Amino acid sequence: MMTVDWEALRASAVQAAKSAYAPYSGLHVGVAGLVDDGRVVLGCNVENASYGLGLCAECTMAGQLRLSGGGRLVAVACRSGEGELLMPCGRCRQILFELGGPDCEVDTPRGVLPMSDVLPDAFGPTDLPS
Repeated sequence: MMTVDWEALRASAVQAAKSAYAPYSGLHVGVAGLVDDGRVVLGCNVENASYGLGLCAECTMAGQLRLSGGGRLVAVACRSGEGELLMPCGRCRQILFELGGPDCEVDTPRGVLPMSDVLPDAFGPTDLPS
Protein backbone atom coordinates (compact mmCIF):
# COMPACT_ATOMS: atom_id res chain seq x y z
CA MET A 1 0.00 0.00 0.00
CA MET A 2 1.23 3.48 -0.90
CA THR A 3 1.74 6.14 1.74
CA VAL A 4 -0.49 9.13 1.02
CA ASP A 5 0.61 12.65 1.92
CA TRP A 6 -2.91 13.94 2.49
CA GLU A 7 -1.80 17.49 3.32
CA ALA A 8 0.08 17.78 0.01
CA LEU A 9 -2.82 16.20 -1.90
CA ARG A 10 -5.28 18.63 -0.32
CA ALA A 11 -2.99 21.59 -1.08
CA SER A 12 -2.74 20.45 -4.71
CA ALA A 13 -6.54 20.32 -4.92
CA VAL A 14 -6.82 23.87 -3.57
CA GLN A 15 -4.24 25.04 -6.13
CA ALA A 16 -6.12 23.28 -8.95
CA ALA A 17 -9.32 25.08 -7.90
CA LYS A 18 -7.63 28.36 -8.76
CA SER A 19 -7.79 27.33 -12.45
CA ALA A 20 -11.53 26.60 -12.34
CA TYR A 21 -13.92 28.32 -14.73
CA ALA A 22 -16.95 29.06 -12.54
CA PRO A 23 -18.57 32.33 -13.66
CA TYR A 24 -22.10 31.10 -12.85
CA SER A 25 -21.91 29.37 -9.46
CA GLY A 26 -18.76 31.07 -8.22
CA LEU A 27 -17.73 27.73 -6.67
CA HIS A 28 -14.17 26.94 -7.71
CA VAL A 29 -13.51 23.22 -7.31
CA GLY A 30 -10.18 21.44 -7.53
CA VAL A 31 -9.30 17.80 -7.19
CA ALA A 32 -6.00 15.98 -6.85
CA GLY A 33 -5.55 12.27 -7.35
CA LEU A 34 -2.56 10.16 -6.42
CA VAL A 35 -1.85 7.54 -9.09
CA ASP A 36 -0.42 4.10 -8.40
CA ASP A 37 2.88 5.11 -10.06
CA GLY A 38 3.33 8.12 -7.73
CA ARG A 39 2.10 10.84 -10.10
CA VAL A 40 -0.48 13.37 -8.96
CA VAL A 41 -3.14 14.32 -11.49
CA LEU A 42 -5.30 17.41 -11.13
CA GLY A 43 -8.68 18.64 -12.27
CA CYS A 44 -10.89 21.70 -11.92
CA ASN A 45 -14.52 22.39 -12.69
CA VAL A 46 -15.44 24.03 -16.00
CA GLU A 47 -18.92 25.55 -16.08
CA ASN A 48 -21.03 26.33 -19.13
CA ALA A 49 -23.85 28.79 -19.81
CA SER A 50 -25.97 25.71 -20.53
CA TYR A 51 -25.68 24.57 -16.91
CA GLY A 52 -26.07 20.84 -17.53
CA LEU A 53 -23.00 20.83 -19.78
CA GLY A 54 -20.57 21.84 -17.05
CA LEU A 55 -17.70 19.53 -16.16
CA CYS A 56 -16.93 18.56 -12.60
CA ALA A 57 -13.31 18.71 -11.44
CA GLU A 58 -13.20 14.92 -11.21
CA CYS A 59 -14.13 14.64 -14.90
CA THR A 60 -11.25 16.86 -15.99
CA MET A 61 -8.94 14.91 -13.66
CA ALA A 62 -10.06 11.66 -15.33
CA GLY A 63 -9.01 13.09 -18.69
CA GLN A 64 -5.66 14.19 -17.29
CA LEU A 65 -5.12 10.72 -15.85
CA ARG A 66 -5.64 9.13 -19.25
CA LEU A 67 -3.66 11.79 -21.14
CA SER A 68 -0.67 11.50 -18.80
CA GLY A 69 -0.22 7.74 -19.01
CA GLY A 70 -3.19 6.12 -17.29
CA GLY A 71 -2.86 4.02 -14.17
CA ARG A 72 -5.13 3.59 -11.18
CA LEU A 73 -6.15 6.24 -8.68
CA VAL A 74 -4.99 5.44 -5.15
CA ALA A 75 -6.24 8.51 -3.26
CA VAL A 76 -8.36 11.58 -4.06
CA ALA A 77 -8.89 14.93 -2.33
CA CYS A 78 -11.45 17.49 -3.47
CA ARG A 79 -11.40 21.08 -2.21
CA SER A 80 -12.81 24.52 -2.90
CA GLY A 81 -10.53 27.40 -3.77
CA GLU A 82 -10.74 28.43 -0.10
CA GLY A 83 -9.65 24.98 1.05
CA GLU A 84 -13.04 23.68 2.17
CA LEU A 85 -13.54 19.93 1.80
CA LEU A 86 -16.00 19.06 -0.97
CA MET A 87 -17.48 15.66 -1.75
CA PRO A 88 -17.66 14.30 -5.30
CA CYS A 89 -21.18 14.22 -6.74
CA GLY A 90 -22.80 10.91 -7.69
CA ARG A 91 -21.54 10.93 -11.28
CA CYS A 92 -18.03 11.68 -10.10
CA ARG A 93 -18.12 8.95 -7.48
CA GLN A 94 -18.87 6.52 -10.30
CA ILE A 95 -15.91 7.91 -12.31
CA LEU A 96 -13.61 7.56 -9.29
CA PHE A 97 -14.81 3.99 -8.76
CA GLU A 98 -14.09 3.16 -12.40
CA LEU A 99 -10.57 4.61 -12.30
CA GLY A 100 -9.59 3.68 -8.75
CA GLY A 101 -11.75 0.75 -7.76
CA PRO A 102 -13.22 -0.05 -4.36
CA ASP A 103 -9.93 0.49 -2.48
CA CYS A 104 -9.24 4.03 -3.77
CA GLU A 105 -9.20 6.32 -0.72
CA VAL A 106 -11.29 9.51 -0.66
CA ASP A 107 -11.03 12.41 1.75
CA THR A 108 -14.53 12.79 3.27
CA PRO A 109 -16.18 14.64 6.17
CA ARG A 110 -15.99 11.33 8.08
CA GLY A 111 -12.26 11.00 7.40
CA VAL A 112 -10.41 9.07 4.72
CA LEU A 113 -12.65 6.27 3.42
CA PRO A 114 -12.35 3.69 0.64
CA MET A 115 -14.57 4.08 -2.42
CA SER A 116 -16.45 0.96 -1.28
CA ASP A 117 -17.78 3.11 1.61
CA VAL A 118 -18.21 6.30 -0.44
CA LEU A 119 -20.15 4.47 -3.18
CA PRO A 120 -21.50 1.25 -1.66
CA ASP A 121 -22.82 -1.40 -4.02
CA ALA A 122 -21.23 0.40 -6.96
CA PHE A 123 -21.81 -0.63 -10.56
CA GLY A 124 -18.52 -1.55 -12.18
CA PRO A 125 -16.87 -3.50 -14.97
CA THR A 126 -17.62 -6.85 -13.30
CA ASP A 127 -21.35 -6.07 -13.57
CA LEU A 128 -21.25 -6.06 -17.37
CA PRO A 129 -22.07 -9.25 -19.25
CA SER A 130 -18.98 -11.15 -20.37
